Amino acid sequence: MKKNGILEKISAEILLETMAEGAMLIDHSGKIRLWNKAMASMTGYLPADVLGRDTEWLKAPDCIGSQQISTLLSDAKTRPGSCVNSCECQIVAKNGERIPIVVNARLLNDRNGDKLGILQTITDIRPLINLKKEIEAMATKISSEAHFQGITGRSPQIQKVFRLVGLAAESEASVMILGESGTGKELVASAIHELSQRKNQPLIKVNCGAIPETLLESELFGHEKGAFTGAIKKRTGRFEAADRGTIFLDEIGDISPAMQVKLLRVLQSGEFERLGGETTLKVNVRVVAATNKDLQKEVREGRFREDLYYRLRVFPIHIPPLRGRTDDIPLLTRHFINKFSASTGRLIRGLDREAMQLMMAYAWPGNVRELENAIEYAFVVCQSDLITPDDLPAELSRPEHGSEQANERVILARPRPGAISKQELLRLLRQSGWNKAEVGRILGVSRTAIWKWMKKLGIPMNEDEDEARRQIDTLSDNH
Repeated sequence: MKKNGILEKISAEILLETMAEGAMLIDHSGKIRLWNKAMASMTGYLPADVLGRDTEWLKAPDCIGSQQISTLLSDAKTRPGSCVNSCECQIVAKNGERIPIVVNARLLNDRNGDKLGILQTITDIRPLINLKKEIEAMATKISSEAHFQGITGRSPQIQKVFRLVGLAAESEASVMILGESGTGKELVASAIHELSQRKNQPLIKVNCGAIPETLLESELFGHEKGAFTGAIKKRTGRFEAADRGTIFLDEIGDISPAMQVKLLRVLQSGEFERLGGETTLKVNVRVVAATNKDLQKEVREGRFREDLYYRLRVFPIHIPPLRGRTDDIPLLTRHFINKFSASTGRLIRGLDREAMQLMMAYAWPGNVRELENAIEYAFVVCQSDLITPDDLPAELSRPEHGSEQANERVILARPRPGAISKQELLRLLRQSGWNKAEVGRILGVSRTAIWKWMKKLGIPMNEDEDEARRQIDTLSDNH
């Protein structure tokens, strides 16, 4: 029996020494009687440094020390084999470092029931904490990449917009933001201003298409008292209010030829007069314009001045339509669900699979604004914590009543090479922001097939090359 006891003791010591976790045995008087290699490696203290000492110098009274010993001893009176599980605290290493640990402790008794002491296993959780920090940093990085100055998206198309916004913010050049209604042109204009050196100065926004032509001049340049019937006092115009800041001219393609002349003068010299006034005012204003029209077509057809067009379009930024960056739809959906959950107090987890399939298949003629409206509609209708197809606007379930692009997905299914004209393919490419994969989805063919058709038909391979060719064509037409 004695031999077996010695073997059991040796086996236990070997086991404790080979453990990856730290192990220490504290007797009933609070003295350390065992300190394995893992503890020495973790703390820098060798067994010779600690055996026979108490635990107070480890500075972890909540999980290693007299308080825990007292707890276990008192529990042992009513619960034999008492233990403490997963107590988190810190111990101080020999070099002074505070090491986060998790401690498990168990009261040990011999065969006669006499108390031998408390066996503690100590797990160093620094690797876990470091991993958690890395995950949090990665999540922050992903979040920052997906949310840029209020604009949401991770697709290559919208990431390109993010880069262009950053470049535009570093310069003073006039910016032309091009994109369909609802794509977020105003958000891009705000981002450019907020990232620029003018961020502490005014950002003045003007929707040129929403102001009657008779009032637009007064709105932009102001007027003197008595300049016209109803002008009972002097008014400061938007350009004057934007001095040293930025003015955002939305729907610039809707202004009249007469207003185009006045606007060109401001861009060239920074000078203007209030309506009815004689004093010339001079301002320092950075101009950001936006339109959902094809201004090059407007120039060719004589409705928009070519010199003004090139003054405004020094730095163009094209915002792709939502159907050209469908990978962003789930991210945008989650963004708007979070937004309306916060504003309404309703907790909606998301969309079921069928509802998300409808969202992904729809052409979104109203782009991001329409998607936001669809989620807001769902918050009104939905009676559970999951949005279903029945909770979405009816048009999402009826693509035949949607946009022209939605119909094209059905009508133009798998055309043969040569069955689509150069003009039609160009139109789809421009419409999708030169996203060949999206055009392929519309036509029911692969991205490679679109690339081959473009090469065969002599179509530029990218948006910049197409723009350069169009400018050359415009200059040739004018001469």
